[in-house]
Amino acid sequence: MSDASRSAARNSERSQTASDRQGASSSSSDGSRGSVSRELLWAGAFAALLLATAAVGPMVVDARPAFEIPVHSGADGDDLENVESDTWDQAPAATVSLSSSGASVPSADNVTTERVSVAAAQTDERLYLRLSWADATNDTSTRALRSFADAVAVQIPANASARPPIAMGGSDNMVNVWYWSADNTSEELLAGGPGTTSEFEENQVTTNATYDDGRWRVVFSRPLNASGTNQTTIPSDADMDMSVAVWNGSNFERSGQKAVSDWYYLALGPGAQGPPYQTILWVIAGLAIIISALVTIEGVRRTRGSNGN
Repeated sequence: MSDASRSAARNSERSQTASDRQGASSSSSDGSRGSVSRELLWAGAFAALLLATAAVGPMVVDARPAFEIPVHSGADGDDLENVESDTWDQAPAATVSLSSSGASVPSADNVTTERVSVAAAQTDERLYLRLSWADATNDTSTRALRSFADAVAVQIPANASARPPIAMGGSDNMVNVWYWSADNTSEELLAGGPGTTSEFEENQVTTNATYDDGRWRVVFSRPLNASGTNQTTIPSDADMDMSVAVWNGSNFERSGQKAVSDWYYLALGPGAQGPPYQTILWVIAGLAIIISALVTIEGVRRTRGSNGN
């Protein structure tokens, strides 16, 4: 090979090497910019998450837990015994769902009442419950052989710190039953399982009821302190379970043929223990802000550095 040919070959190699270096530099720059773009996308995602948290968070915090019945704090002078008292407008009501009891009696599944509205209020001396439900017929008579009165009952544990079996409690875990019937019957009962009800010697429960515009409204009231054995002492500092049963007389409902609820609870306690959900929520939101800001700053820094090169 001549000297001229060797010189041309060396020049060609130098040109190719320079081109390869320039291509590598360009590829590195593109990779760096791609990395920055991905980080900026992550920053945008964090910002979107933060906005969603801010929008949804308050709704989550304020949402009422399932099966809770709020309890209004009343004064001893409030006319809560009166089912039509204006004081009941201040007590938030919960909708309690009902279904058949599943009892082994004829037509047990044939019930008509699907829900009942329950409002609760507590004073220093008494607990008040107002129950309201739709019923197209006002059934008050039981004089005929096939006539049955409308009725409603509230069930609470005899020992308020334990949850008994839902079907009238058990022999070792009994329940108190507050019962009202439209034939002017009002009873306070003790039960330790289906078919075991007995009346307390002293009935502490009072009732008041109205039927208007296709709707029953019934108020139960009882002192917080119990007067007899196995009579529930109603707590003032802890939640208490309760369930509801409704009988529609015109549908021949009686005994185990009734519409019943699951266990709900009266919010008599101070509320959930531990850090408030709202505090936890905003701590998470604050961390999201910090992380989003750091990622954005780092992305901007790398972008400037890449442009400078």
